Amino acid sequence: MIPRMEILPKKKLVGKKLFMSYAADRTFELWSSFMPLRKTIANTIGTDLYSMQIYDATFNFRQFNLNHIFEKWAGVEVTDFSAIPDIMLPHTLIGGLYAVFIHKGLPSDGPATFSYIFNTWLPRSGYEIDHREHFEILGRKYKNNDPASEEEIWIPVKILGT
Repeated sequence: MIPRMEILPKKKLVGKKLFMSYAADRTFELWSSFMPLRKTIANTIGTDLYSMQIYDATFNFRQFNLNHIFEKWAGVEVTDFSAIPDIMLPHTLIGGLYAVFIHKGLPSDGPATFSYIFNTWLPRSGYEIDHREHFEILGRKYKNNDPASEEEIWIPVKILGT
């Protein structure tokens, strides 16, 4: 699995967020509360959904701690923040250099994909994790709980040692 490298411009997202850990995963709760309200968001760009994670600077991707708390978002891209529903929040995705991987399969196959990214690809790549948002784009090929599903995994990177 070889990623494509992309420089992403800033993006405006509107959505909902929850704090969670991988041991106490609240992803279903987050998306269940977001999806019925997503049509109330004005000025959306496209139909892609963003599943975003914001980790603090102490999060260690190589020595994974399932109990480490992080911020998870469910959102969509918008042109501006002029009409945000009361129950939603704005977030400006910083942008920058990303390694983009394609995950094919069920969500339960995700840990193997992420293990490959962080434990195999990253140490050999000449890159290191940059402290910015991680996210997945759930686009037109995404099919919830379907083995034929595809999603993009965006990992923020920088050249090793910079």
